Amino acid sequence: MSSAPPVPEAPRPVEALLADGSTALIRPLASGDREAVRELHSVHMSEESRRLRFFGASRRAPEEAARRLCAPPRPGFLALGAWVGEELVGVVEYSVYDGQAAPLRPGETPGTAAELAVAVAEEWHHRGVGTLLIEHLLHAARERGLRVIEAEALADNHAVHKVFADLGLHVHRRWEHGQVRISVDLEEQQDEDYRRAVDERGRTADVASLMPLLRPRSVAVVGASRRPGSVGQSVLRRIRDGGFAGALYAVNPYAERIADTDTYPSVGTLPVVCDLALLAVPPVVVPSAAEECGRAGTRALVVLTAGLEDAQARRLLQICRRYSMRLVGPNCLGIAQTDPEVRLAANFAGTYPAAGEAGIAVQSGGVGIALLQLLSRLGVGVSSFVSLGDKYDVSGNDLLQWWESDGRTKLALLHLESFGNPRAFSRTARRVSRRMPVLTVDAGRSNAGRRAAASHSAAAATATVTRRALFTQAGITATDSIAELVETAALFASQPLPAGSGRVAVVSNAGGVAVLAADACAEAGLTVPELPPDLVGELLAVLPEGAHAANPVDITAEADAAELDAALAVLNRSPLIDSVLVCLAPTALGGAPGRALRSGPARRRHPVAAVVLGQSESVELLPTDDGGHVPVYADPQQAARALAHAAARARHLAEPEGVEPELPDVQPGRAAAEASAFLAAHPEGGLLDPAATASLLGCYGIPTGPSVWLRADELGEAEDGAVLGGALADAVARLTPLAHRGRLVAKAYWPGQVHKSEFGAVRTDLEGIAQVRAAVRDFRTRFAGRLDGVVLQPTAAPGIELFAGVAQDRVFGPLVLFGLGGTAADLLDDRAARLAPLTDTDVDAMLTGVHATPLLFGYRGTPKPDLAALEHLLARLSRLATDLPQLAEADLNPVIAGPDGAVCVDARLRLLPVRPFDPYLRRLRELPEPPEEPTHYGAPDGAGQE
Repeated sequence: MSSAPPVPEAPRPVEALLADGSTALIRPLASGDREAVRELHSVHMSEESRRLRFFGASRRAPEEAARRLCAPPRPGFLALGAWVGEELVGVVEYSVYDGQAAPLRPGETPGTAAELAVAVAEEWHHRGVGTLLIEHLLHAARERGLRVIEAEALADNHAVHKVFADLGLHVHRRWEHGQVRISVDLEEQQDEDYRRAVDERGRTADVASLMPLLRPRSVAVVGASRRPGSVGQSVLRRIRDGGFAGALYAVNPYAERIADTDTYPSVGTLPVVCDLALLAVPPVVVPSAAEECGRAGTRALVVLTAGLEDAQARRLLQICRRYSMRLVGPNCLGIAQTDPEVRLAANFAGTYPAAGEAGIAVQSGGVGIALLQLLSRLGVGVSSFVSLGDKYDVSGNDLLQWWESDGRTKLALLHLESFGNPRAFSRTARRVSRRMPVLTVDAGRSNAGRRAAASHSAAAATATVTRRALFTQAGITATDSIAELVETAALFASQPLPAGSGRVAVVSNAGGVAVLAADACAEAGLTVPELPPDLVGELLAVLPEGAHAANPVDITAEADAAELDAALAVLNRSPLIDSVLVCLAPTALGGAPGRALRSGPARRRHPVAAVVLGQSESVELLPTDDGGHVPVYADPQQAARALAHAAARARHLAEPEGVEPELPDVQPGRAAAEASAFLAAHPEGGLLDPAATASLLGCYGIPTGPSVWLRADELGEAEDGAVLGGALADAVARLTPLAHRGRLVAKAYWPGQVHKSEFGAVRTDLEGIAQVRAAVRDFRTRFAGRLDGVVLQPTAAPGIELFAGVAQDRVFGPLVLFGLGGTAADLLDDRAARLAPLTDTDVDAMLTGVHATPLLFGYRGTPKPDLAALEHLLARLSRLATDLPQLAEADLNPVIAGPDGAVCVDARLRLLPVRPFDPYLRRLRELPEPPEEPTHYGAPDGAGQE
């Protein structure tokens, strides 16, 4: 008697935002939900909605739906429900049927198609419930191997037709007997159109959820103390004195009035429902205070309290999700909103931020205080400020989407010590950075820094190369210090971007200063080109006698403001430079260098940065007569770094956004099956043998060249000192005609092997069966007891030895690497890195981003390799890493690149068991699992809507 097919593992419950900012819990339905499902269909759906859902009127339909949806788990069926608080607001289901909606593809069997149905409570229509449920159901269906999802709808069921039309999927419709059958090909679900649609739905929901936080109409400070100087009273006073435009209340059961503010014993006794509550209570009280706020209808919390234990933290987040409250903190400095219609200074920083155009999100309160002070002093000002603290919920990704939509922010500044879902963050940052500069302090570059970040904010220690790859791909300007961040922000806020590649004209009234500035530009990656004679002549015509204009341009100490302006005007007209760095000694121009800078227009064709030696502040924004500003630095290195960041941003914006290359011939299904088979035989994971390695790479068309894998038991018996065996002789005969100069390579293999050459496990330039047998005999002698087999390959044609690989980061996902290969790969460490999935622009950047790049373009007459073949190899490797999260490590070294193509002649792949994780599926962040539970690759700690 055959056993019943196994029931697939149920999807994990997750929480996500609806279009109105409410938090919905998405989870599989169970037997205990039967009454809620029946009530949804019978009470919370109108008669018309039931007609559209069930294709007619039936009193028994709600009961039948409850029975079906809440039955015990069974193969081929899945039902999900969406809860907001304790209310079931929608359900979705699929049921696999034996018939096939579309023709079978090669290798497919019946049972890969299912029918979908969705129902939403009447009062929750138009809030994105159905769309969110369908997104999660389709994700689960894809994981279970389904290929096609279909739905039937009446022609007048406009709501369902609109849901499917807006999903961003490739939807096919056909008429059948007065009904419309909607069909979705799940293999097309994850294309860029779908991701953009999901991004837009996520942005809309995010912004709606943050309205009570950043544009509240009423605020309560819970835990406001009668003690002067306490956190609660300090925040209360700052909100009051900052001129908050809404209603302000204090909550303290032991006082009637605090800091001239009406005080109430509890949140429930407030005269209005407060949009935002700030909690300044002891850690043990935080969960109960949050519960009280949720019951009262509060929609956002800022928890200033530090020191929450793990159980308190989890309880706090659970409460916020149940009551649809967004949470900032805990352990944070607070928030600020400078919009005149709000004027909210809900923090205990020492400075009231000046209104301006910079949005700030920081994890460190100290960094936040510094940025508020520095940007306010500069005059750049702040649009909104959020101290994220321990970042249980609201994250940098949320704030980027808010600033993208608020109409006030023109510059985004981030200080993040950890990332929840870097791939989702990267997609948001890529989009936002095209609209405004996004700057960050790259914290945790050293081992000591990463340890400090981990202890400070529970951040995962992430390799610098991985983090830098994220910043580069996302178009984020990464600086090394707070000072550099502010110096760069000053330039971005006041000057246009350079139009070209980083060519700088240095203008100075002192030769020594000009030399320092030229050196600083070169060290920052900029160029100071020699100016052509005609441009030199134009400059000398407006400068005093004795000036030099080859670049640097020495205007001499006798030059006055008018002559400096005239020289800058000449340079501004020239297309041969991209920016101007003006360096002035403090005694120049009659002791008033600032007057010379003020008199000229600030907003020129080229950005202008100035240096005034001896200036007390590292950077100032000097007002100009036309109402603009010029950034003035104390040292040439500061100005050069800022100009270099501007040049890098200009190059990024000039590049196309990039698209993922289409690879129609890849076989992800076969690759997944091979990985599953290996992990079934090796539950702990491990390295694939050479045959399995070649097969898995072959699923993605990654060329490995001809080879023969002979296991130890296929090599034959040793007799009279010779290795006999027909398999070996057959392999030699088959491979020799394919080899360069008829020579072969033999490689010994054993499980866990890393560097073959270090162990003498590679023999090259073998000619004929005799030399091959001698090499194999040597392997059997030296590696007795551990030799698993031998790989025979034809010698590849000459070419450049390169390296390509994948490292699966537990937080950031797959990182693709490329660089010089062979035995020198580790020694030289000349590698470029980008996070998968790679776009075509990412691939181009990798090929041109290593020191060995000249070799790829025919350096000094060497044969130029086939660049298209290398591009395809990297794109295919990226797709393999993206499709197969079980791929923990891939090492393709060397890849031989020549004029006729690129072939991987040695590869090492390691697979590990993982929990599948879709970085693009909408969900809110989760707190990391307790330490005793293992962390799996592919499912980042704290993964969510960051």
